[in-house]
Amino acid sequence: MPERLQKLIAAAGIASRRHAEELIKQGRVTVNGKIVDELGAKANPETDDVKVNGRLINPLLKTSEKIYLLLNKPKGYLSSMSDPNGRPLVTDLVPSPLGRLHPVGRLDFNTEGLLLLTNDGDFTNFITSARNQIPKVYKVKVQGIPTENAIERLRRGVRLHDGHRAAAVEIKRQQQTATNAWFEVTLHEGRNQQIRRMFDAIGYSVLKLSRIRIGSLSDSKLKPGECRHLTVKEIKGLRHPRSSQREAKRPRRRLRVSAR
Repeated sequence: MPERLQKLIAAAGIASRRHAEELIKQGRVTVNGKIVDELGAKANPETDDVKVNGRLINPLLKTSEKIYLLLNKPKGYLSSMSDPNGRPLVTDLVPSPLGRLHPVGRLDFNTEGLLLLTNDGDFTNFITSARNQIPKVYKVKVQGIPTENAIERLRRGVRLHDGHRAAAVEIKRQQQTATNAWFEVTLHEGRNQQIRRMFDAIGYSVLKLSRIRIGSLSDSKLKPGECRHLTVKEIKGLRHPRSSQREAKRPRRRLRVSAR
């Protein structure tokens, strides 16, 4: 049965549907040897050979097992499938027997912390979709001590140097020394290098940035460079965040023990 190319590419675990659309527009997808760069194009994986960057994806569509990993990304790795400059990739940290996985969203090259990887394109599309607004929590170390008025500007939403306005964020002041301050920042949107640019807009530089939570998902025991499989409960919590929150808030029934 014919399917849209971006859906097939996502189902093969090559990329999210959004990234798949970019691959198509860039002319990096072929069907039966011919470049297809129209987003509405379809193909039947049972009868058509579909290739991305010259690689046949049809066998990947027959793989039923979906893999979901949580990686503690170290500083100095690129959240991408490839890099023309030869920089280290987050996919280099994934054990080779797990096959080809792609990162869910991005963490900047110099940003550390939690990153999801999967071969499930629909899962990636859900997590990265702006309409789902899955919160992401970061620990931020900045140079200097921002005033409370400056931090309040960030809470309300600050205009960045490029003219765009960042959405309102949640910020909690954690600790500080004579020269530095630490904050916990919760984002509900994800512009490129948003936190660094936000603090730049109020006149403070970010010295260290680490993502510590994705929705309900966190793991303080996962060391930099290490990854692990998500549990079924964790996957459900990401796919259905509202129901998971309701379940977490639901009071537990206490057992009554009668004395005899």
